[in-house]
Amino acid sequence: MRGFSREEYQRRCQSVQVNMQDCGIDVLWLSTEADVRYLTGFLTQFWQSPTRPWYLLLPQSGMPVAVIPAIGEPCMQRTWVEDIRTWTSPYPDDDGVSLLVDTVIDLAGQDATIGLPMGPETHMRCPLADLERIRRHLGNARWEDATSLIRQVRQIKSAAEIDKLRHVCAIASRTFADVPLFARAGMSEMDVFRAFKIACLQHGADDVAYLVGAARAGGYDDIISPPGDHVLVDGDVLILDTGCTFDGYFADFDRNYAINRVEVATASAHQRTWDATEAGLASIKPGVTCSTVFTAMHRVLAPGRGGASLVGRLGHGLGIQLTETPSITELDQTVLMPGMVMTLEPGFSYAPGRVMVHEENVVVTDDGYELLSVRARRDIPVIV
Repeated sequence: MRGFSREEYQRRCQSVQVNMQDCGIDVLWLSTEADVRYLTGFLTQFWQSPTRPWYLLLPQSGMPVAVIPAIGEPCMQRTWVEDIRTWTSPYPDDDGVSLLVDTVIDLAGQDATIGLPMGPETHMRCPLADLERIRRHLGNARWEDATSLIRQVRQIKSAAEIDKLRHVCAIASRTFADVPLFARAGMSEMDVFRAFKIACLQHGADDVAYLVGAARAGGYDDIISPPGDHVLVDGDVLILDTGCTFDGYFADFDRNYAINRVEVATASAHQRTWDATEAGLASIKPGVTCSTVFTAMHRVLAPGRGGASLVGRLGHGLGIQLTETPSITELDQTVLMPGMVMTLEPGFSYAPGRVMVHEENVVVTDDGYELLSVRARRDIPVIV
């Protein structure tokens, strides 16, 4: 189940290359972990080190070319990429600059039109000074925003990708089902988080790259902070929001629990977010927009009120990144298509200092959707 076939990577590259041809881009320059891995299969935790840059060049036709530090050559050789050009790094005076320039000229000439992802949710993993040097060396080149070229392809998951996402969501679902077995009053947040991560790994996750949440009396108001020393007591509401991974693909959903008892307002808020998720699910089918799904959920959360969610969106794309495009907002007109994997994440403030957030993972199918996460109960589970 790990990895992908050579044909899978060929299909991805060819799909991007069709978009490049339509836009007149001669070579696509990628530098981020997700984009490089998507087209090559280069999977390593060495991206955690910011010392070295890593580049991939995709010409308008043919195979991609890796321009990478020599330390990464053995790992890249295990991918389908055959043309791997290396330099000894770190070398501040010329950390891959000349090699990248020479490779661009080799692939597309001095007057190449070079595509770079420049839009929202993109970045260049390249020192700005080196970027300027590269642009000077390629003074006759034209530079174009290539955000949509790869985004359009990445948004539609293959059957093999969906299998991985289905598998990792099942792992997270089993772990959430275990929470009442190990979380209880008297434990600290830190202890609960540690036990959750261990359970994820025991169920088959490769890593728990993301885990946030909180536990507070009656409800929480912060779901992005790391755990602290707070000790769970009767009446606390616990939320765990995980981004565990399998073979480089993420699950991303949360679950809420009450410790020994639950207040009426909190129980009602949990039911409302569940109902909002249900409304969002009912709206999903190919051809509808993210805005339509947002509106369906927002009407349940805030009936009779206009305006956007205070958190900015009620869900997002999911895949080799914890959050991907598109976003479920009232302004996002992205049309849902079969193969898109999305989170539905309604949340709202139901009392001063209290919010409720609920999340599920789905894949858009030809006639609707398939839940990848095991659907939560409408009533908040009470751990006794």
